[in-house]
Amino acid sequence: MSPDALRSRIEALAARPDTPGAEEAFRAFRDALDAGTIRAATRDDDGRWRVHAWVKTGILLGFRLGALTDFSTGPFAFFDKHTYPPKTLRVADGVRVVPGGSAVRSGAYVAPGVVCMPPMYVNVGAYVEAGTMIDSHALVGSCAQIGRRVHLSAAAQIGGVLEPAGALPVIVEDDVFVGGGCGVYEGCLVRAGAVLAPGVTLTRATRLFDLVRERVYTAEDGVLEVPAGAVVVPGSRPAAGAFAAAHGLALYAPVIVKYRDERTDAATTLEEALRSRLRGA
Repeated sequence: MSPDALRSRIEALAARPDTPGAEEAFRAFRDALDAGTIRAATRDDDGRWRVHAWVKTGILLGFRLGALTDFSTGPFAFFDKHTYPPKTLRVADGVRVVPGGSAVRSGAYVAPGVVCMPPMYVNVGAYVEAGTMIDSHALVGSCAQIGRRVHLSAAAQIGGVLEPAGALPVIVEDDVFVGGGCGVYEGCLVRAGAVLAPGVTLTRATRLFDLVRERVYTAEDGVLEVPAGAVVVPGSRPAAGAFAAAHGLALYAPVIVKYRDERTDAATTLEEALRSRLRGA
């Protein structure tokens, strides 16, 4: 079934999920997600990201059609909608899954060359491109779009955005380094080559301070955009008011301390940025 025909079918079934053949059509839709031939968002030539709301609608349809079933294996008990079994990966898929409790849900695309360190999780609708590393305890949330050669360090959390259907999912473009314990949540777009130091948290409500360009980035049109090549570290700013001043209170504030040189490795850039920050540079 072509993507256009699939879209028409899914949109019709969203209004009438009790239509005969609905589950068969959904399986074709899920197979297309698994293969990466359809996805929740795509990048236009001008760099803008386009949301495909009908794909999210199809994912939600799968939950409506699903019945709770037993996916338990040995002593490990798992119960989920029968429409979303664990994704079956084979050697021919070229994905390295190190033993230790990782899982990829069906309806997620994981490209050849991706490395999955245990335990990590990739949710339905996610799209992970070639060469990416998903480290231990990292999450790729529903419909998140992860580019090529991205490093998601241990305990990094890439949030899921399934509803509303028209909302832009969390997007991490090519060659981004996401440090350990980072959280990138709803309403965030991390442009290519950016580096997030360990502990950086970004949401649509976050204000991002740029020491280099002397700017403050906020969510325009509902999206907080981290510029390409930006090196972001956790910072703070004084809280307003006499009480805050009296108690020395400060608020969390992510800070861009430099921009990555294309000739410099991400990890080296991050280390240099953190050292210069500690020196007060």
